[in-house]
Amino acid sequence: MLTTERHEIILSLLKQQGIVKLQELVDHLQASESTIRRDLVLLEELNYLKRVHGGASLLQRKGMEPTIMEKKNKAISEKKLIARLASSFIENDDCIYLDAGTTTFEMIPYLKDKNVTVLTNGLMHIQKLMELEINTLIVGGSIKFSTNAVVGSKAVQFLNNYRFDKCFLGMNGIHPELGLTTPDPEEALLKKMAISLSSDTYVLADSSKLNEVTFAKVADVSGTIVLTDNNNEEAVEQLLKNPKIKVVTI
Repeated sequence: MLTTERHEIILSLLKQQGIVKLQELVDHLQASESTIRRDLVLLEELNYLKRVHGGASLLQRKGMEPTIMEKKNKAISEKKLIARLASSFIENDDCIYLDAGTTTFEMIPYLKDKNVTVLTNGLMHIQKLMELEINTLIVGGSIKFSTNAVVGSKAVQFLNNYRFDKCFLGMNGIHPELGLTTPDPEEALLKKMAISLSSDTYVLADSSKLNEVTFAKVADVSGTIVLTDNNNEEAVEQLLKNPKIKVVTI
C-alpha cells in the first residue's frame, strides 16, 4: 500500500472515531508498527493529527469546547488521581480558588478535613461542597450552561475582592510556547484573574491537553505548576525543557 493511501485511511478513521489506537492501525493497514509510527509522526508534523499515548487523536478546534456532560466521562481514572495529587498541596486553613471543571470537582472529597475556605465559579461543585460542609463562597455573575460555570465581567469584579493561598484551574490547552488556553474568552479572563490573586497556581489537566492550543490565552505556562498524568511522555518532556515550568505527574 502506498504511503498516501495509508495516510488517507488513517485520517478517515480519525474522522469517524476521534481517536485511534496504534495496534488498531497496524491490524487495519497490515503494516508494521514502525511504519505506522512514522506515518503518525509525519501527519502530526503536517498538523493533521496529534499523537497520544498508544495512538493518535484529532486536533482540537480552537473555539470548540466540550460540554460538562461530554467531559464528565473522559479520562475518569486520570482525573481522580490528578485531583488527589492536587489536594496534597493544600494545607490546613488555606483559602483556595476552585475552578469549574470535572477534574477540580474530584478534589472536593479531599478537602473535608483541611478546614479550608473555597471560592468557586463551578455550579456543579456546590452540592458536593455543601454535603461535606466545607466553607464555601460562590462567584456571582452569568451562568454558562454548557460548562456549569459562572463567567462574565461581574464574575471578574466579584473575584477581585478576594485573595488566595492557592488556585486550582482546569485548562483546555497547555503549550510550552503558546501558554495556557481555553476556548471561551470570558472563562479565560476569570482564570487569568484567579492566577493574579493567588500565591500559587496549579493547573490540572490530563495529558490529552498537553501541546494543545485553543482560542483564548489565559497566561504563560511559566510560574504555574502543571499536574498531569504521564500517558504522553513526549509532551511532558517538551514541557520540562522549559526551566520555568514545574510539571508533576501521577
